[in-house]
Amino acid sequence: MTEIRTPITHARVLKIALPILLSNVTIPILGAVDTGVVGQIPQPEPIAAVGVGAIVISAVYWIFGFLRMGTVGLAAQAAGAGDRDEVAALLSRALLIGLAGGALLILLQPLIFAGAFAVSPASPEVEALAREYMRIRIWSAPAAIAIYGITGWLIAQERTRSVFALQLWMNGINVCLDLVFVLGLDRGVGGVATATFLAEYAGLAMGLWLCRKTLARGAARDIARIFDGARLMRMAAVNTDILIRSLLLQAVFVTFLLLGGRFGDETLAANQVLLQFLMITGYALDGFAFAAEALVGRAFGAGQLAHLRRGALLTSLWAVAVAVLMALGFLLLGPAMIDVMAADPAVRAEARLYLPWMVAAPVMQLGLTMFDGIFIGATRSRDMRNMMVLSSALYFAALPLLIGPLGNHGLWLAMHVSFVARGVTLALRYPALERAAAAHGATSGAGPLGRAA
Repeated sequence: MTEIRTPITHARVLKIALPILLSNVTIPILGAVDTGVVGQIPQPEPIAAVGVGAIVISAVYWIFGFLRMGTVGLAAQAAGAGDRDEVAALLSRALLIGLAGGALLILLQPLIFAGAFAVSPASPEVEALAREYMRIRIWSAPAAIAIYGITGWLIAQERTRSVFALQLWMNGINVCLDLVFVLGLDRGVGGVATATFLAEYAGLAMGLWLCRKTLARGAARDIARIFDGARLMRMAAVNTDILIRSLLLQAVFVTFLLLGGRFGDETLAANQVLLQFLMITGYALDGFAFAAEALVGRAFGAGQLAHLRRGALLTSLWAVAVAVLMALGFLLLGPAMIDVMAADPAVRAEARLYLPWMVAAPVMQLGLTMFDGIFIGATRSRDMRNMMVLSSALYFAALPLLIGPLGNHGLWLAMHVSFVARGVTLALRYPALERAAAAHGATSGAGPLGRAA
């Protein structure tokens, strides 16, 4: 073990968090450009096809989102422990898992496409165009999933400026190629898909370039170390727990969307609009959650409990400030935001009716978001999985009790119950995380756990 000598300060937290916030800003911009360029085609089917195809591909890729989260915790702990060889080997493992996972999706594409349209059937015209889009996009799966691993590894090294540069590079290429292929070459839906396909491989190339010094280390090519059984099993256990947790989270949101359809088209559309507020909140808080992942992971790996506490505290303080500002922003600007996202007067009126839930959302999401970051950094993935099981059970139990008397308000209340349950249950497990950090430091000879750098 090594003693952490770089102090954890507000400036260090912001240095990690702000590039992630800027990176997240580019995500909705790209979606808007994709929709805008294909919207120049004077038929509704291309827009619908790109929407359906993008949702399906994103959902399939998202299954491998565990690779980013698992890589952050493991790589940050290895860095905190001063094990540079393991840091390099973890990058190679993450890349190999990403490439292999992407290749598997390419092989399974007939089943993926059939399953997608069985669950969500579309008109023959939309389905044909969506299949064209997905047949092109699926071939970039190895690059897209490998980038998850690269992103997690860079965050663990506190290189979030590189994450921002990578996202800006990839999305910038995507936007430029959208304009060329769709508006310039008139390739329609296939042009949008090709633009993203090429951008994702360009992103992989840049990611490898950003990691070139580490990949040049002998440990990054040490087959015996990369495929070490014990390390692979630990990585598999962490990633499996996070996968289960993420699937349960997806089940909560899918159920929310399906049940919202019971209250009519206007309410369903209003819920879709308001979910964008949740996405905005998630993007804003993610920067500080990612900072917690990196700082807590390094402190855990170094066996420095005082640093772990300080990293968790400072990142959470900034998240509290951002959450309060967002709640105030939604209170004051929420109606105007709804008007921008929805043109139909009935949808606008319905969304305003449920806007108070969005005002509360940043504060309700604060605990779960920050504890997720803290627990990811400490690789306490089993706790994350178990608390997600418990909070999901509370959510599903609350649905029939609340929807009956409260309607769509009850649906939103049940969602907030799940937010609070995740935050509270993880908070109750936090003392066990500190005990594990203390035990880790004591058994590894890290020195006095409370020692300041």
